[in-house]
Amino acid sequence: MGKPKILVIYYSTYGHVKTIAEAEVRGLQKSGTVDAELYQFPETLPGDVLEKMHAAPHDTSVPEITTELLAEADGFLVGFPTRFGVAPAQVKTFFDATGSLWSKGALLGKPMGMFFSTASQHGGQESTAFSFLPHLVHHGLIYVPLGTPSPYMYETDAIVGGSPWGGGVIAGGDGSLQPTFKEIEIAEIQGEKFAEIACKLNAPEPAKTPVASDKPASEKPASEQPASATPKPASPVKEGGRFQRFVDKFKNLFKA
Repeated sequence: MGKPKILVIYYSTYGHVKTIAEAEVRGLQKSGTVDAELYQFPETLPGDVLEKMHAAPHDTSVPEITTELLAEADGFLVGFPTRFGVAPAQVKTFFDATGSLWSKGALLGKPMGMFFSTASQHGGQESTAFSFLPHLVHHGLIYVPLGTPSPYMYETDAIVGGSPWGGGVIAGGDGSLQPTFKEIEIAEIQGEKFAEIACKLNAPEPAKTPVASDKPASEKPASEQPASATPKPASPVKEGGRFQRFVDKFKNLFKA
């Protein structure tokens, strides 16, 4: 069994989120336990509008994400700037096109984390994550928050992006603030921690130990019971089914 494949997908208007995305990739790679690939969300705005916004040049060296690539991956770290406390239209437009994946349950049980960029400390990094959760819920994705693994996240004497919801950067109202070494380190830690969770969720299922039957040897099998015997209700979860495997992996995650 190969390493889990984790996709880091970003949308970046001015380059701040891209810098954090690259740090997330380094964190994933530092773990040595997963394969990490970098992608970007397709742009939806025309070039003349982007020019008036003074947006950063489009980086053609980073491929654009497709729904087919989502289906092939084992987990995702997704980053984008906030738009009034919610995801930008470019990200929502892409996820609006994932109906075929939803109908097949193609993303069920896969982990996903998020990271962000806002203009100010109270610009919506947490609300952006919170408002995006319905996309994860409907696809059956497992949200993996960051927590507070870095001492930089407790600082009050400096501007530091990121929260327990995910890594982040404070860009300033005019975009002049570039990601600091603290924000970059937090993003790398998020990549490392996410790799740990992804590996646990993708670990091979342990072999099941046969359970000795406690039925008396003289008891007849169900096929030979009288027709009047009350049948045992069928289990709502099919043994060995996709959902049952997901439940087993989720239980094992918290046993570690």
